[in-house]
Amino acid sequence: MAKLGKRTLAARSNVDRDKDYTVAEAVKLVKDNATAKFDETVEVAINLGVDPRHADQMVRGVCKLPNGTGKSVRVAVFAKDAKADEARAAGADVVGAEDLAEQIQSGDMPFERVIATPDMMPLVGRLGKVLGPKGMMPNPKVGTVTMDVTKAVGDAKGGAVEFRVEKAGIVHAGVGKSSFDQDKLVENVNAFLTAIQKSRPSGAKGTFMKRITISSSMGPGVKIDTSDVSA
Repeated sequence: MAKLGKRTLAARSNVDRDKDYTVAEAVKLVKDNATAKFDETVEVAINLGVDPRHADQMVRGVCKLPNGTGKSVRVAVFAKDAKADEARAAGADVVGAEDLAEQIQSGDMPFERVIATPDMMPLVGRLGKVLGPKGMMPNPKVGTVTMDVTKAVGDAKGGAVEFRVEKAGIVHAGVGKSSFDQDKLVENVNAFLTAIQKSRPSGAKGTFMKRITISSSMGPGVKIDTSDVSA
């Protein structure tokens, strides 16, 4: 077993692993323990009481964080003619159609989010094996297949995070940076948890949010009291 460093040991000693904290208490602990030499990402992970193998228990959606993610998101848009011009005006980093598809097929993907107008989906659909595993396949359920490319690009650039439950029933997302003010991080965490609550599927039975943990990139996990956030 690897020997833990002094910084890691000090951070862990600040957290009571048997205690469930309020959102505000947990955020403060995460900020206090984020002592790396870079601006650590703050991430929330939730263990949900669902089995995503069943269609009626799938949890997927998008959350617009009120204070952004703290990171620059590069956006590609599949569109033609006037919609392509609209995407460029909105700040999209890459805009195209067949040419963009060829670029992606070659493995050149200098972006993290892909948006498409509905008429482009027959073309984009052929890229599923490339975009799907990277979580970048456009989907109308999360607002990335739309005619309103201005809003979609603006949301992606402004702090919208997509989420999708994994096979083990866990959903997670980055909700900001450790350098954010305490109140702004709390707002972002609460916005994300609210989005998850609203995405509760019809097939979910019993306790929906079973366990919530928040941590920074290099810091220990801090458990959040589910009764502080779940209705």
